[in-house]
Amino acid sequence: MEPKVLTGKHFINGDVACAEGAIAAGCTFFGAYPITPATEVAERMAERLPDVGGTFIQMEDEIAAITSILGAAWTGAKTMTATSGPGFSLMMETVGLAVVTETPCVVVNVQRGGPSTGLPTMGAQADMMQARWGSHGDYEIIALSPSSPQEMFDLTILAFNLSEKYRVPVFIMSDEVVGHMSEKVAIPAASKIRMVSRIRPVGRKDKFKPYLPGKNGVSPMPAIGDGFNVHVTGLTHDEQGYPVMSVDAQKSMITRLLDKIRRNLDDIIRTESYLLSDADIVIVSYGVSARTSYTAVEEARRMGIRAGVLRLITVWPFPEKLIKDLAHRVKGFVTVEINMGQISREVERCAGSNVKSCLVGHPGGTVITPEEVIHRIKEEFR
Repeated sequence: MEPKVLTGKHFINGDVACAEGAIAAGCTFFGAYPITPATEVAERMAERLPDVGGTFIQMEDEIAAITSILGAAWTGAKTMTATSGPGFSLMMETVGLAVVTETPCVVVNVQRGGPSTGLPTMGAQADMMQARWGSHGDYEIIALSPSSPQEMFDLTILAFNLSEKYRVPVFIMSDEVVGHMSEKVAIPAASKIRMVSRIRPVGRKDKFKPYLPGKNGVSPMPAIGDGFNVHVTGLTHDEQGYPVMSVDAQKSMITRLLDKIRRNLDDIIRTESYLLSDADIVIVSYGVSARTSYTAVEEARRMGIRAGVLRLITVWPFPEKLIKDLAHRVKGFVTVEINMGQISREVERCAGSNVKSCLVGHPGGTVITPEEVIHRIKEEFR
């Protein structure tokens, strides 16, 4: 069944826009457990999935939720779950299972203040390092950070496309403010939406190897029931999918999982630049904090400070090369994020010790103001 896209302009919040983006991308299975401030994603999916012949299921907890979307993905469906804080933590082991089995799926984290129960109804951006390193072992991940309800729609479609193309779980790292913010969202006709679907295998079914990489390092993925012999396991496995407990098998598998992302960085990484061409000071930000940063840059320019914004749309993989290139010509970096210093550490690592880097952040609950950013710029660079 074709996605029933709600074409036109709508005044909706980010959570609802995310759900509409999933429908537009072809999602037909959503498994989740309600949690503030992501519950509106689930509510909208429960309402909309019957329109497209899809399935919504409320699981008993977040572990079951993410496990359900992995199983559904292997039937050929495009799948998604949404959560926040404690639920995201519970999902981390199964994220590793998705990585090692190369199962495409989308996980939405509408971030709130933590640790533990924390601030259920108030925003933060403190799960960014967990998104990269939350599961165990060596792996690469893709994480996108929307700054508006419009991007909640647009980046959800992109998340599905990247997930299907690279057979990898993709995170949408939103926050409570963007999730609950209502703005105009323009939804194009279905014919205008670019949808990517996973490559399905062809040829002799008895010769098929489900983990033999194709040209871009990604293996074709059959659906259970297509007739191909498929063995799906979290154990280290060979190209056939069978467990092999050896150093060589581990090296081969992990290298392939890393390379399919690392060799395609130009296709995956997206950033947005604002007044960077002559900037001395680079504000690095993402999500709702980037909105603050644009205002801060405009005020800094009026004060004679040549500042610019580098907005991270793709946070993981991190745009290391871009930061390193900027570090050769600017005075310093200011990272603006609602945490006590997570992405700022990545900026410092890539910029090196010869360039000053500082953080404008706090533990969560409110949006960072432009005045806070301007004050820090003056303090560090004037």
